[in-house]
Amino acid sequence: MWSWVLHRITGTAIFFFLLVHILDTALIRIDPHAYDAVIGAYKTPIMGIGELGLVAAIGLHALNGLRIIAIDFFSWGTRHQRLMFWIVIALWVLLIIGFAPRHLMNVFGGE
Repeated sequence: MWSWVLHRITGTAIFFFLLVHILDTALIRIDPHAYDAVIGAYKTPIMGIGELGLVAAIGLHALNGLRIIAIDFFSWGTRHQRLMFWIVIALWVLLIIGFAPRHLMNVFGGE
């Protein structure tokens, strides 16, 4: 059940990110100065943490989506769905451990 809940939450969060991204990119054709202001607002530490959350959501959603594909298309998928869930969580943690330090150094350390 938690896998289902997390998949829906991450999918919804990614959808809203994409919606905002399309809208802020469209600003360049309407008012380039407004676009520059929005992009400038994205270069804050709060947004850097938000980017970490976005990568975490995309990573979990993608890995869990592969797990769902395995459950749907392979006969062994339903038998091993719990094991696959924990594999997804382990891979996701490794992804975040690999990404977070470097990203946060860029956000808080400058370059």
